[in-house]
Amino acid sequence: MLMTGRRAATSTGAALIAIFCGALASPAPAHADDTPSPCGALKRIVAAAPNFSSLNAIDGRPLALSWGDGVQCAASQTSYRCTWTPHGGSGADALQGVAADIASCLPDATHDQNSPARQHFYMGERGARTEITAAQAGSNKLKLEIYGSR
Repeated sequence: MLMTGRRAATSTGAALIAIFCGALASPAPAHADDTPSPCGALKRIVAAAPNFSSLNAIDGRPLALSWGDGVQCAASQTSYRCTWTPHGGSGADALQGVAADIASCLPDATHDQNSPARQHFYMGERGARTEITAAQAGSNKLKLEIYGSR
């Protein structure tokens, strides 16, 4: 059946509105630059110190996603730990990248150990410190551990 005149215009307009509304309702496509920032995650974890039990496994994922895959994180009463496999297998490069993220996100942190296998930072005075360690964990894994004392 061929529609003409006012009825055809109304039908076409309704179809266009439906298509337009559907396009607005659909989620935006993900882009590479949509990856969560490691700084927000790192600051949230450090702020939880010395009791990390309020955190969950996904809180630390943005810290490692830039540098690896297979991220597994866990919170305990006294620490927050993540392990992952570095992209491309280069643990040394990923470890340096994580250390650079920590230094840029936490400018008040003191970087007191810088070696190819271990990076260590701390914040606060003795007895009330939050410590951050990024290190190699075996031949093809990295770990990040944040722990506090008060």
